[in-house]
Amino acid sequence: MSRLEQKLAALQAAGRAGLAAYFTAGDPSYEECLRLLNRLPAAGADVLELGMPFSDPVADGPVLQLANDRAIRAGHTMRRTFDLVRAFRQQDQQTPVVLMGYLNPLLRFGVASFMAEAGQAGVDGLIIVDLSPDHGAEIGVLAQAHGIDVIRMTAPTTPAARLDAVLRGASGFVYHVMLAGTTGSALPSDDVIAESLQRVRARTQLPIAAGFGVRSAEQARAVSRHANLVAVGTRLVDVLATGGIEAALDEVRTLSGGLRAAA
Repeated sequence: MSRLEQKLAALQAAGRAGLAAYFTAGDPSYEECLRLLNRLPAAGADVLELGMPFSDPVADGPVLQLANDRAIRAGHTMRRTFDLVRAFRQQDQQTPVVLMGYLNPLLRFGVASFMAEAGQAGVDGLIIVDLSPDHGAEIGVLAQAHGIDVIRMTAPTTPAARLDAVLRGASGFVYHVMLAGTTGSALPSDDVIAESLQRVRARTQLPIAAGFGVRSAEQARAVSRHANLVAVGTRLVDVLATGGIEAALDEVRTLSGGLRAAA
């Protein structure tokens, strides 16, 4: 079993949803980001999502746009992202790491080289926000060859036929965007979230992560009733930017504690 499969199976056995904690690679610096990553599992992060810095993150709200800008200004590159994962793996071989970002940096690096480096570094999954299922066949084949899951994204507005096409190429888990907007926007009602997630669950056996919009332990608990993973990014990146590593770790503990209490 892969790290992702092991983690998701363990969460299911424990009867609870897990926390997928998102931070931007290299924010605020390589050294500080590595310090944070090394402490996140003990704080309660079940899956680590690392954003790949990009100059035009169109699906991200202002908080994540600023994080991308800070990382790029600090000299962070794709190779440094792989270095981060490699360094993290020196002390943690169990926690899944998923890279999340946009297609352009991957193409610039070279898809074959990217997958080879990612697999060697210890990356478990890949979420490409703007990757169309119609054009993802080569990426999927190369990722699979290096043991990397290509995690597909769905949304409440995805038409039924399109949803089926998206899910055919999915592995690892499905990332469901709960709102129609950029990261950090307000969550819809619980009924709307439940209905849209059930629509996805009826079409796949894969676990489902729900993200975009969760900003509190109360919201995380509510979403956990419908999802296998609750993904939190904007809130954590904002706390890191304003309060530093210790504040970000405290926020992870709060979110994780809420999910454990909901089990």
